[in-house]
Amino acid sequence: EITSLLSLCDGQFSGEQEIRVNSPFWILNFPSEEMARGLMKRTVCAKSIFELWGHGRSAGELYASLKSYPTDKMLPYLQSDSTYKVHIHTFNKTLTQAQKIKKIDALEFLPFRGKVNLKNPEHIFWILEDYGMNPNNVPEEPIHLYFGRWIADGQRELIESYSVKKRHFIGNTSMDACLSFIMANHGRVKPNDIVYDPFVGTGGLLISSAHFGAYVCGTDIDYNTIHGLGKASRKNQKWRGPDENIRANLRQYGLEKYYLDALVADSSRPIWRKGMLFDAIITDPPYGIREAPRRMGSQKETVKSVERSTENHFFVSSSYHLSDIFFDLLKFGAEYLVMGGRLVYWLPIYRPEYSEEIIPRHPCLKLISNCEQMLSSHTSRRLITMEKVKEFKDQDENSYLLDGQYMPYRGHNSFREKYFSGVTKRIAKEEKDNQK
Repeated sequence: EITSLLSLCDGQFSGEQEIRVNSPFWILNFPSEEMARGLMKRTVCAKSIFELWGHGRSAGELYASLKSYPTDKMLPYLQSDSTYKVHIHTFNKTLTQAQKIKKIDALEFLPFRGKVNLKNPEHIFWILEDYGMNPNNVPEEPIHLYFGRWIADGQRELIESYSVKKRHFIGNTSMDACLSFIMANHGRVKPNDIVYDPFVGTGGLLISSAHFGAYVCGTDIDYNTIHGLGKASRKNQKWRGPDENIRANLRQYGLEKYYLDALVADSSRPIWRKGMLFDAIITDPPYGIREAPRRMGSQKETVKSVERSTENHFFVSSSYHLSDIFFDLLKFGAEYLVMGGRLVYWLPIYRPEYSEEIIPRHPCLKLISNCEQMLSSHTSRRLITMEKVKEFKDQDENSYLLDGQYMPYRGHNSFREKYFSGVTKRIAKEEKDNQK
């Protein structure tokens, strides 16, 4: 998320930053403080951002770094008519109040001239200490120390204010608010973009994009969900109310003006005119766990089921394999995304069989990131972010059939079976079969 937002805000990782994935502290470079604030207005992963005045691997190194920091950059925040306070944050260790005061007093060499105000200071300074990631082996002294001026906090309060628990219209697979905002940030959604979700469901992913000022639309094959009809997903509620729909969700957050529409349509058969229409495609396809993946069928095909929805709407659904869902999605993104637009989606994985070769590829799309969210000991889903880097040509339509990529991923068509089987049961069955 941070890397995507850096590219949106013209920032970058510091040249001296050793990117330690397991460290909670990162050093970034920004052209201006305003751009740093811009990043913090978007991120739900980062807690706070600071103007770094000094850092080191020991207290001595930190103090030496602070003494070499240009005084003219410090002085605007240390004037005699200003107020300030100093916080200490320790990662993986708890300090006593006496220890904290001792560390603050050690900074007396800094030219503070203002008055201390613990309740409402003009400037807040932080000492950040990193004691590593192992709670069973906490070192006596921190392995990294940082000192800086607080600039802004992230948007973690959005997770609570947009919580699915408080949402007007939900379904069995409504996306968690935190993940929804992370996906919008991976897609680099910005004001006046057009964002599309081909598996829109109850519209959870549209809300986060609309919050960032994008116009949103979606499609889904389920007539009842699009129109807010049928059985409710909430406990102790049998049927959905007359105003339970996607539009009501956006209205709840004051975002209705960004809602274009949601249509009943089959994602495997695009309804859009040819051309580059969307700035981002952000979606969570069905894996077959809570909702069955399906597409429109015909009487000529092997009929899986015939369903009747409210108001006498009928459709014939046929099987829709996971491999086909994702390759159709990539083909759609390659054709309908603008150049530089992003496709962000979740890919279910059976972990014992995972390798990077099974990530679907397309010649028009470049893989930007691949992040794992654990579901169980043997299953996970990976948040895949791709960017359109090449204009779509007719010869690119079935390009995935020409390489060896399509076949390895077909093994994941049985993801549902593997999800419920578990590693232990699977191994036990294989051992039993081998003994026969």
